[in-house]
Amino acid sequence: MGVSGTLEYFSDLMASSGHSKKKKKQFQTVELKIKMDCDGCERKVKNALSSLSGVKSVEINRKQHKVTVTGYVEASKVLKKAKSTGKKAEIWPYVPYNLVAQPYMVGAYDKRAPPGYVRNLDNQNVSTATVTRYDQDPYVSMFSDDNPNACSIM
Repeated sequence: MGVSGTLEYFSDLMASSGHSKKKKKQFQTVELKIKMDCDGCERKVKNALSSLSGVKSVEINRKQHKVTVTGYVEASKVLKKAKSTGKKAEIWPYVPYNLVAQPYMVGAYDKRAPPGYVRNLDNQNVSTATVTRYDQDPYVSMFSDDNPNACSIM
């Protein structure tokens, strides 16, 4: 534990004695999908999100319609503030292509996704096709040479 760690420990210890301490928000990154067409839209969104308390940085990628907010913020408050600008906003719905087991299954593949990304599916309850196993099929074993009760016509 270094000097700064020791000082932080003592300051937390002193602050907790007798005073009710407000719970700190965790440092996190919130990614949003917001449709922006021009510099004015980009500036409006950036100013609105920068005005939130606890925001350290706001990065905007207009080509992907992606906004990344980092700081001591809550995702719900960032989303609410983004929607207050009049733009359609949602939590970033895409994940990198290589993190998905079946990227081309129904619902995961999205033509509007940026290159290298597919839609994030929380529920994997997509119906899969049934596969018939040949060792369970009665018609395959009916005419087998290994079956002593096989067709006696031959």
